[in-house]
Amino acid sequence: MEENKLQEFQNVIQATNITKKYHGFALQLPNLALPKGFATALIGENGAGKTTLLNILAGIRLDFKGDISYFGKPKGPINSEIQERIGYTGPRSYFLPHWTLSQVEEVNELLFANFHKDRFRNICQELGITQSKVKEIKKLSDGNRMKLMLASVLARDTKLLILDEPASPLDPLMRDKLCDLIRTYLAQGNGERSVFFSTHNISDMENVTDYAIIMDHGRIVEEGFVEDLKEKYILVKGDGEDANAAKEILVSMTGSTYGFEGLCAAENLDRLAGMNVVSEVPTLSQISVGIMKANTNLKLSTPSFTTHREISS
Repeated sequence: MEENKLQEFQNVIQATNITKKYHGFALQLPNLALPKGFATALIGENGAGKTTLLNILAGIRLDFKGDISYFGKPKGPINSEIQERIGYTGPRSYFLPHWTLSQVEEVNELLFANFHKDRFRNICQELGITQSKVKEIKKLSDGNRMKLMLASVLARDTKLLILDEPASPLDPLMRDKLCDLIRTYLAQGNGERSVFFSTHNISDMENVTDYAIIMDHGRIVEEGFVEDLKEKYILVKGDGEDANAAKEILVSMTGSTYGFEGLCAAENLDRLAGMNVVSEVPTLSQISVGIMKANTNLKLSTPSFTTHREISS
């Protein structure tokens, strides 16, 4: 189903054979396709390669191998025309620490022909960033610096936002506001705008995520439209006495001596027949954590399960 949808919708980015090697790590993506008109979440543990990938796509890193096509154009190096259509925010502020709000406005106006001063001021006001609060960038909290970066990119006429961990420094209320900003950005684009963001706050960002890409150690281990992933995987809960048999079937499992919870491929659900289990539709967070646990290099503790019969004897 995912392949059919990717064929149906034009991809805002199509990349092939992307490779970037570090000491002990390699980003290796034979194929990457981001569907146009949607919000795509990039999910993975620390060190999975998310920031490296986003920096490559944003044109910040040029020391990689592979081909990238933007907005349906022929593959080639990123140029000023493409960059004008992309808004980027990163985990670190790209504003100089001594800048004021007025200087941020002036620099954006100088760098980008599609920057709108009035829109920038309105968004800053909406996010609680005012001239009186921004005497110098270095005096802002991490959350307010992120707000300022978001205001800068949203004040431009872009077709793609690439946001590296935009929710991390934000409080819960502002994370909810961020979701509203992303939904509004997409809605106003009439299907021509797209958002690609990385996140560790999967639960907070799920309601704005249309498509998800899950990475582990430089490779994509799962991807698809969220609605399709929720059909592909089932959340299963059961008693401890069935845990040892179930863990051979499940994608991944957590549990205690009395019960377990795990992610099961829908196609394997019948193999749990006869066990005392219940199933439910998983959240994107549960799917992501389950997939990451199945692929991680971390050493995770495995619970030793005790059956009810052993307890009562």
